[in-house]
Amino acid sequence: MAKVHVRGQQFWSHLVLLTWSALVIIPLWIMVVNSFKTKLAIYRRPFGLPSPWTLQGYLAVFTGSSFPRYFLNSIMITATSIGVILLCASLAAYAIARWNSPLSKGVFLFFLAGLMVPIRIGSINLLILIRDLGLMDQLIGLLPIYVAMGMPVGVFVLTEFIRTVPAELTQAAHIDGASRLRIFLQIILPLTRPAMATVAIFNLVVLWNDLWFPLIFIRSESRRTLMLGVTRLFGQYQTDWTRILSTLTIATIPIVLLYILMARQFIRGLTAGAVKG
Repeated sequence: MAKVHVRGQQFWSHLVLLTWSALVIIPLWIMVVNSFKTKLAIYRRPFGLPSPWTLQGYLAVFTGSSFPRYFLNSIMITATSIGVILLCASLAAYAIARWNSPLSKGVFLFFLAGLMVPIRIGSINLLILIRDLGLMDQLIGLLPIYVAMGMPVGVFVLTEFIRTVPAELTQAAHIDGASRLRIFLQIILPLTRPAMATVAIFNLVVLWNDLWFPLIFIRSESRRTLMLGVTRLFGQYQTDWTRILSTLTIATIPIVLLYILMARQFIRGLTAGAVKG
């Protein structure tokens, strides 16, 4: 009877996972396939294979347009933001996890509150702040906002991961004369690579696909991000779906590549805090 119950649970678990996978893969498949069609073929057979296959959408993206520049802008601001997030979140998480005090608990709860309050509700105040700092229409103006967006998740994941690291390791290094900075750089950081991969991938998806804040703060053509540049392709009377789908297909490549390269670390980082001991 117990085996039947376990098999029933496995069946429903697999069914949910298969359904969720289909909901993710099918739209992705439609996007990629239609990016190799002409505009007329997309309207005629949106779910069929291209006949003939064409690269005109990709050629239009890379020749005679500003999309290579948009792509570079997105890479620069996203990579810089993730780097700052990982640095600041790892330092904050190390302090919170290793110093058990009311202050550290309060700081941790402060970051947890950031998970529940969407940053977009403060868009007007952020607009005033960025304007007063003279960072309007600058890519660097997005940096503090993106760091603030990524810090709550980063601090939460890294704190829970560092708490699973045996305290005896850091205590032994401290007895041997290692400074706190050396302990952090040579012991904590190497051990937190799975959690860092989790934080990096999660924030990459959010920041890379962000349209809200570039739409508010960026005005110049040369400083547009990739997602903001895609909005130019939507016309009032016609839409170039071939170029849009080609651009979006290219935009998914960095996320997919990073996940493939760091999939094992990503899963370890997600599950590390689930079981202690």
